[in-house]
Amino acid sequence: MAASQTNTLDDVASPAAPPRPAFPFIAVDELGHASLTAQRCGTCGTIYAESERMACARCGARADAFSTVEPSYNGTLHSASIVRRAYPGIPVPFISAIVDLDGGPTLKGILRGTGLEPADVAQGLRVKVVFDDALGRKDKEGNSYVSHFFEPA
Repeated sequence: MAASQTNTLDDVASPAAPPRPAFPFIAVDELGHASLTAQRCGTCGTIYAESERMACARCGARADAFSTVEPSYNGTLHSASIVRRAYPGIPVPFISAIVDLDGGPTLKGILRGTGLEPADVAQGLRVKVVFDDALGRKDKEGNSYVSHFFEPA
């Protein structure tokens, strides 16, 4: 199991409210420290990046067989796509990536810190999970969001 890897988002969190997690598998404490959470099947050991599951897709075990775990923050790039055109308001280019975290689960997210050519994002690239402001997005009350990103390890 990975050692806890949290990041303080001082530039994101206001003193009154920490940022909200952009995904259910991100936990944010009252100080603004973000971490990953996952569900592990107690029967077969499969790990899912979900806050709740009804059953294991691999072995069929019911929800009561699951426990909450903190997955690894390191992984391997499984697939990537360089996005050069997007919906209005979405800054491009960016790299949409699928990463297999060491020991599971698999996450989709944005890869940053690399070039924007296919050779820069080759399958097998070792990456790490980092947390940051979710591209300046805010809810209607003005609360910030925190998201996960991938960077070369």
